[in-house]
Amino acid sequence: MSQSIQRPSDPDTVDGNVRVVVCQGTGCVSSGSDEVYDALAEEISALESSDDVALSYGDGNLEELGIETKASGCHGFCELGPLVRIDPMHVLYTQVGVEDVEDIVERTIKSGEIIDELCFEDAEGNRQSRTDDISFYTEQNRLALGNCGDIDPESVEEYRLRDGYDALETALSEMDPKEVYEEVEDAGLRGRGGGGFPTGTKWKFANDADSEEKYVIANCDEGDPGAFMDRCLVEGDPHRVIEGMVIAGYATGANQGYIYIRAEYPLAIERIEQAIDTAYEEGYLGEDILGTGFDFDFGIEQGAGAFVCGEETALMASIEGQAGRPTPRPPYPAQSGLNDQPTTINNVETLSNVPLIIDNGAEWFRQYGTEDSAGTKTFAVSGDVSATGLMEIPMGLTLEEIIEVAGGMEGDSEFKAVQIGGPSGGCLAEKHLDMPVTFDSLQEEGAMLGSGGLVVMDDETCMVDVARFFLDFTQDESCGKCPTCRIGTKKMLDILERITNGEGKPGDIERLRDLGDTITEGSLCGLGKTAPNPVLSTLEHFEEEYEAHIYDDECPAGECELGGGSHAGTYKIAAAECVGCQQCLNACPVDAIDGEQGETHEIDPETCIGCGQCVEACPIDAISQRA
Repeated sequence: MSQSIQRPSDPDTVDGNVRVVVCQGTGCVSSGSDEVYDALAEEISALESSDDVALSYGDGNLEELGIETKASGCHGFCELGPLVRIDPMHVLYTQVGVEDVEDIVERTIKSGEIIDELCFEDAEGNRQSRTDDISFYTEQNRLALGNCGDIDPESVEEYRLRDGYDALETALSEMDPKEVYEEVEDAGLRGRGGGGFPTGTKWKFANDADSEEKYVIANCDEGDPGAFMDRCLVEGDPHRVIEGMVIAGYATGANQGYIYIRAEYPLAIERIEQAIDTAYEEGYLGEDILGTGFDFDFGIEQGAGAFVCGEETALMASIEGQAGRPTPRPPYPAQSGLNDQPTTINNVETLSNVPLIIDNGAEWFRQYGTEDSAGTKTFAVSGDVSATGLMEIPMGLTLEEIIEVAGGMEGDSEFKAVQIGGPSGGCLAEKHLDMPVTFDSLQEEGAMLGSGGLVVMDDETCMVDVARFFLDFTQDESCGKCPTCRIGTKKMLDILERITNGEGKPGDIERLRDLGDTITEGSLCGLGKTAPNPVLSTLEHFEEEYEAHIYDDECPAGECELGGGSHAGTYKIAAAECVGCQQCLNACPVDAIDGEQGETHEIDPETCIGCGQCVEACPIDAISQRA
């Protein structure tokens, strides 16, 4: 028998209506949510009356009930889109198609019946009809994402009903700039773009700078593969970003702000443009904001998708119309930035937390997270987990707990690694599952939080190929200014491609480490300094996979098609079997074998002539021919 629902007596939706909320984030739109929304709006608008409405407060017709179809930002459960939620009952339907619309209206809206086949199915095969029962939602603390998926991002009225712009009024009317940045500093808010620098301290530096012209920039360039947190915030709650920007301007003494957003985010651009226009009309931007005498203008700058423009100095160069290339620091942007004036640059998520801190206080914010990493963090979780998508959780949860929020490993797969922080981050192994995820803990392990991209990988993943993938990305995105980055990443990539093609050489591991250290020490910007991280971290935690590729012509994960390369016909020594007797070394006519007595020997495939004398000399059959 199907479940039924009854509308609660104290709804938490706008205007007390039943709301059919259709996710209109980019992920769901790409799956056809636009068509679903249009079909639902048409079906609901065609309704006139009914004597059998289970969702009402009592008996009555549909006109008295009040039903509206609303588009929203990202609900977070991206893998299962298009998503449709019916509020205030929090009934969630997944993978909804146009063909399901009539059933939703007839069976659920009119009769209060749950359509089981549209509900989320958990790992045990149970259908969960309400978001209140789905662990993906119940285990989160959605602060920055609090409005995303709930309100119409194009409605300033709905934003105000969620206390929108209250923090701005409080800051401008009841606080001086010093009180604002000290409150943010006391909250322990650190930059959510990856650097983790204390936001209040950054604002203080800019406030102290002696200049009549200052700027604030919201960084929404997020170029990490698999990262989409900032895009979803701008798509789903653009007024929150604007409010955070104006408060930042007030605290730092800036009267001009920009959001730097990549042109590949057309929906986010459309919604922030609409929100900016509305904010000017409503008096939240422009001259004499809310009658307080404070002026602040806000514009949009579109980036061309260069990864390096996520770096502060390259970003500002791009806004100025120059090539997006980093410049040396000091001076830091807070002293001399855009147009050589003091400039504050904050990540979009960082700014989205500011109104919450002003509204609720520093201590409220500190109840989440850890002493050194306060608050929450949004993560874009992808890979081999049951529920990929966007989540927000307290800082300090362990990697294992984060994976559990995402539904655990997909199917019967076993955890192997997680890539965190994008190309600038690093890969962590099974031994790190119980590690609390904070800014400092990740840095200690050769990784970084980054903007919040998190790729979970199972035991069928080749870590050498993972390193090659990320290095290929960073090498391609290098601005080319620093020889260490421009040439070094190319050399590293060449080695990785040889290894994954079955043409690795003895000494390649050492070469990769040396090159990585050189690039880290010699590159100008943070992106260049962190470019080797995926390689160095996989070498640290998965060196045996590199050795298997190089010395055994084997890919433990079975992903790399080894064999048939230029080393085919030469010989290799099984590292696990070699006893270091040196009999093969003594038999080799071209000195292609190296190794100390009692240690594993190696055959250089470049020198080996494939004569096979080593095979005959080996007393334990540890040598075989390369395919």
